[in-house]
Formats: sequence, C-alpha cells, structure tokens
Amino acid sequence: MQLHSLRRITAIGGGHGLGRVLSTLSFMKHKLVGIVATTDNGGATGLLRESQHCIAWGDIRNCLSQLVEQPLAAEVLNYRFDCTSSLHGHNFGNLLLYTLDQLSARPLDGIQLLSRLLNIDNRILPMSECPTDLIATTADGIQCHGEIRIDKLPAMPRKLSLSGTVKATPEAIRHIQNSQLILLGPGSFMTSVMPPLLVSGIRDALLTTNAKVVFIDNLADESGPAGAMSLADKVSFIEKQLGQQIIDLALSNKKEKDLKLPVIGGLESDKDVHYRHNTSNLLAKLQEASKQLLTESA
Repeated sequence: MQLHSLRRITAIGGGHGLGRVLSTLSFMKHKLVGIVATTDNGGATGLLRESQHCIAWGDIRNCLSQLVEQPLAAEVLNYRFDCTSSLHGHNFGNLLLYTLDQLSARPLDGIQLLSRLLNIDNRILPMSECPTDLIATTADGIQCHGEIRIDKLPAMPRKLSLSGTVKATPEAIRHIQNSQLILLGPGSFMTSVMPPLLVSGIRDALLTTNAKVVFIDNLADESGPAGAMSLADKVSFIEKQLGQQIIDLALSNKKEKDLKLPVIGGLESDKDVHYRHNTSNLLAKLQEASKQLLTESA
C-alpha cells in the first residue's frame, strides 16, 4: 500500500529524529501527526522549565523548524540568545511557543497557531499538556530524576516512569486509534522514544490500535547506556514497559538472529550529518515497510 493513500500516520518521539521523520513525510499534510516528547530538562528548554514550570518546548520547536519551508523561519525558531543578552541561553522559538501558550486556552492551541503562521500542514501534538519529568529506577531501586541525569547513568535502568499524574493529549489518543501506521523513533532511546510511551493514555491506545507499528533504529550508537543496547534489547525493553509487544517491523542496519521481527536494512545517512537519516532513503524504506505490513493485513 502506498504511503500517500493511508488514512493517517502517527510518528512518535522527540528531538532531531522525529523532526527528520516528519520532514520526510511532510507531503502527507494533515494525514501526518507527530506526538512529541515533553520531558527534556536540559539546555534552553531546561532554563524555561525551571523558571516557568511549563512543558518542554524544545522538541516541539525542533519539529516545527524541520517542517517549515522558509529557511529564514527555521533560523528564527532556532535562534539562541548570546552571552551579551539578559536572555543568555534561551531559545527564541521556545519563548515564542511559551508566549503563545500563555495567550491560549491550552498549549496545543499555541502550537496550532504557530503552525498556521508558518504554513505547516502537518499536525504537531505534545504527548501531554502537563509538565512532567522522566524518572529512571535503577537495578538497585534508586530513582534518578530528569533526562540530564538519566543520560549519565552507568547502566540501563530497570524501568522508566513519569513524575506526577500525566494525562495524554486527547487528540494524540484519537490519532493513534485512527492511524494505519505508527512510527517510533529514531532518536535517543530513553529520552526521546520512551517518554510518550510512558503516558498511560498513549500506552493504552498503542495496545488497542489496529495500526501497524514500525520502529526506526538509529544509524549510530548514541552516548550513554542506551548506546550499548542491541535492536533486540530495545524491542524487549519497550515490551516490558508496555506489558505487550507492539512492534511489527523494524528499520535497522543491525540484523540479529534472536529478534523475532522482520527487519528492513539498507538505511543510509545524510551526507552532511552521519547520524541523521537520508530523507530519500528513509522514505523508500518506509514505503517498503508500509507495502509489506499493510498488504499482508489487507
């Protein structure tokens, strides 16, 4: 089945990885939905969260900047104030999203307004509109709070969770349930891919949807404990966190005998950044995955 003929595609993740997937599939317009992790507590996002107790805007801004067609608009969104300003360390796009949120009934309204101003037809949804932090519980039962600390753990934690009561964005649940194809990754496994899956409403929607789920692996091993995980380890970790296997196929250059999933390889990197996927190649591989999964289920 051709991608353009699908009713709905939902991509889940964060950071540069989700933005790359969304930009690759941007031709899907309103039929493409991105559900973005909102747990980042580092850099400019961390500064804003610390002072205003808001959701993490950085990954949302990153996705918008990769979807906007005007290069200058992308530069404006990503502009970071220098040390000569009292706003040192802050990012203009994050501040703009936060401001629009303050003027709107809910964070999603601000995101939609900025999307319209930037002429972006795809829909970007936060995983939750409630501020929350990522929590890792180590093998010794010690809890580690915040993505910055979790990335520095010497080994993979026993489990991940979120602080407080975190409700999924209702629109995110609806789009997952109505999708034919769901994409997870690429990106930092613990801090980009996993956080949305920990929201109970999103988890339940993934467990009950009829959509086929594709895991997009990284091209290069990331730093931190997740970098030592095999593809099978990642698939197993997701299964343990959700209580059920949801992945139907993986895109990865790693072929592993103990992985009981079809794997499509041959992923290529961008010519300028070796750890980012080449968009033309990624599109071809996603098309191959769609044809394989959705033709079989038809």
